[in-house]
Amino acid sequence: MKIPRPDEGSKAFFKSALPHDPRVTVRLVFGNDAAFVNGNMFVGLWGNDLFLRLSDEDRKELLKNEGATNFEPMKGKPMKGYTLIPRTWKTQPETVRRWVARSLEWASELPAKKSKR
Repeated sequence: MKIPRPDEGSKAFFKSALPHDPRVTVRLVFGNDAAFVNGNMFVGLWGNDLFLRLSDEDRKELLKNEGATNFEPMKGKPMKGYTLIPRTWKTQPETVRRWVARSLEWASELPAKKSKR
């Protein structure tokens, strides 16, 4: 499987979409930036695409938008609870920030994961 890599513009977009919250940590996942809260990934890049982890209700709402899809890093193997945002939203940073904030809020309620390190 070939893992897509983000360009510099997508990396900058990702960083600009993150809330200024001391609970948020960023690290690489398969060569792509991802943000975590309490050890739970809530937003990340997959190549030049941005994905979010959302509640079932929020995910259904997001999927009503043209271009939003379930996140499948491997064809036919969706990651449960994760959705790719529409690519056109890169021109709508406030919309993206609101969705990222919703993702952070929901993921922060999940049980904390213990570090494997």
